[in-house]
Amino acid sequence: MSAVALDRPSIATRAMLSFFDSLIVGRRNLIQIVRIPAVLVFELVQPVMFVLLFVYVFGGNIIVPEGFSSYTMYLMPGIIIQNAIFGATTTAIGIAEDLKSGLVDRFRSLPMARSAMLAGRATSDLVKNFILLLVVIGIGYLVGFSFQNGFLNALAMIVLVMAVSFAFSWVMATIALAVKKLEAVQAAAFTGIFPVVFMSSALVPVQGMDQWVQAIARNNPITHWANLARVFTVGQYPTSGGSTEMLILISLVWIIGLLAIFMPLSIRLYSKLT
Repeated sequence: MSAVALDRPSIATRAMLSFFDSLIVGRRNLIQIVRIPAVLVFELVQPVMFVLLFVYVFGGNIIVPEGFSSYTMYLMPGIIIQNAIFGATTTAIGIAEDLKSGLVDRFRSLPMARSAMLAGRATSDLVKNFILLLVVIGIGYLVGFSFQNGFLNALAMIVLVMAVSFAFSWVMATIALAVKKLEAVQAAAFTGIFPVVFMSSALVPVQGMDQWVQAIARNNPITHWANLARVFTVGQYPTSGGSTEMLILISLVWIIGLLAIFMPLSIRLYSKLT
């Protein structure tokens, strides 16, 4: 056995080092938020605006599905999922800013895991999106929303939302590393997200959409996540069939599938940066 092979760290050691490197990068990103709180404040405006607009502007014009006491009760689980996805776009924007400033080149010159910069960014954005989630839930309570399916189910919904946010952070990281330019990354991220979100049951029932849109919406992962969030929060969700167990399984498959595709893809793109 060669000396090189003997000196090579084990898989467990490399995984641990990668974990700690990711925590350091994540801490750096969180400190940046503390030092520039205006960024977080402006990011809080968007979810609050969506809640108020849909409840007070569109709410009276939408037929409430059976099993929901009001449009607000139908809307809030979906808009919470929507905000988790929109919140993940900050991962793409943050990476694009780091690429533009040259910070990524500095990270690449350091003896740290290739995945640390991306995992650290995704982790710090997860913490920030958790804060945004709490704010949205608070606004929801002010406009008539409440958890009606018990404390454990409320926690399950929070876990679901955080898992969706984390998975989409890696999707956004891939977009940022593929596009690179800050302005183009912002356009690509929002252009891709808007039709996917609106062609789902997040904001309105699928049944009222055109037939061809319904076919897309029923198979949209955001529809599955929004409906599962409704199960956890209200105990109801609009569906033409299936079961809660199947809904949980489909939701998990989508989350795991996105992570399995976009985590290695984004790390590969990062390692190929020149």
